[in-house]
Amino acid sequence: MPLPSLKDRFAQLLALPSVSCTQAALDQSNRPVVELLATWLGDLGFACELQEIAPGKFNLLASLGSGPGGLVLAGHTDTVPYDASLWKSDPLRLDERDGRWYGLGSCDMKGFFAIAIEALLPLLEKPLRQPLLILATCDEESSMAGARALAEAGRPLGRAAVIGEPTGLRPIRLHKGVMMERIDILGQSGHSSDPSLGHSALEAMHAAIGELLALRAQWQKEFNNPQFGVPQPTLNLGCIHGGDNPNRICGQCALEFDLRPLPGMDPQALRRAIGERLQPVAERFAVRLDYQPLFPAVPPFEQAADSELVRLAERLSGHSAEAVAFGTEAPYLQQLGCETLVLGPGDIACAHQPDEHLELARIPPTVELLRGLIQHYCL
Repeated sequence: MPLPSLKDRFAQLLALPSVSCTQAALDQSNRPVVELLATWLGDLGFACELQEIAPGKFNLLASLGSGPGGLVLAGHTDTVPYDASLWKSDPLRLDERDGRWYGLGSCDMKGFFAIAIEALLPLLEKPLRQPLLILATCDEESSMAGARALAEAGRPLGRAAVIGEPTGLRPIRLHKGVMMERIDILGQSGHSSDPSLGHSALEAMHAAIGELLALRAQWQKEFNNPQFGVPQPTLNLGCIHGGDNPNRICGQCALEFDLRPLPGMDPQALRRAIGERLQPVAERFAVRLDYQPLFPAVPPFEQAADSELVRLAERLSGHSAEAVAFGTEAPYLQQLGCETLVLGPGDIACAHQPDEHLELARIPPTVELLRGLIQHYCL
C-alpha cells in the first residue's frame, strides 16, 4: 500500500480520537493511532513494537537499524478533551484555511509524526550507521504513564532524543517540574455556639495554608533561575472545599494545589518538607490530616547547555536554547541515558484550546531540521 501524502497522514491521524483524561467518561484508547503509525512505519522498513501500558493504552517503539546510540524522535499520541461546539470546524477533520492546518492534535502533537516521516523518506536508501527510532507514547496529557513506564523499564533507547512538542521551532533544554497535590483534613463537626463540641477542619486548613505559603516564600528566596519567564518556583492554591453551613463547625476540608519546581529541586524532598510542616498542624488542631499527590510528579528537566544535542539543535534552528514553564516527557527519556531536547513546529499558545492549528510555513523548516538531526546521528 503506498504511503499517504503528508496532508493525508495529518488528516488520518487527526481523525482518530485519542483523548487522555482523568475523567473516565472522557478517556479514550490510543490504540488506533499507534496501529496506524505502525502500519506506515512498518511499510517503510521499521521494526515496530507495541507495548501495552494499561488496558487500551499503548506505546509504539519503531526502529530502523540496530546497535547502540542513534536518534529518537518522540512524541505523544493522545490529546486533551475538546468541546466541538467552540470550534469553527470539526476538531477531528483536517481543515485548511488562512495558511494553517486546523484540527485536534495538529499542534500538540500528532502532526509531528506525519512531519517526522516526511523528513526521513529521502534518507531511507542510505545505510544507517546508528539506528533511528520513532517513539509514540500514551497518556502524556494526564498521567504520563507511557513515558513513566519506559523510564521504569530502564531499556536504553538512543544517544539523543528530540520530543516534538510545540516550541515554535526553538530548542528547549529546561522546563519546570509539575506537582499536583491534595490535602484532606477530617475534623469533627458540632454546634457553632460551643467551639469545644468539635474540631474545625477549616481552621486547621487555614493553618496548613499558612505553612504552605511560608514554604513558598522560603523556596522563592532559595531558588532562582533567570532563564525562565517566572524565575522562581511557584505554588498555586487551586481549589478548596469544606463545610456545609455557617452554624456548624466545619468537619471536613480539602485543598488542591500546584507546585512548579525549578531544575535542581527534588519533588520528593519538597514533599517531605511539606509533610514535616503539616504534621504539627494536625496535632495542634486534633484533626486527621492526609497529604497525597494527585498524580506522580513530573520532575524538572535540564539538558546541559554545552551538550552535543543542544549545540547541534541551536545550529540547525538558528536559535539559542531556551526554557519553558510547561512540563513534558523529557525527564523520563533523559533517565534512559538520552541527551534530550524539546523541539517542535507548533505554538504552545494555541494548544489545549479550540481551533488548534499548525502554520503551514513551519512545516518545511521542521522537515529540514529533522533531516539534519537524522543525518548527524544516524548517517
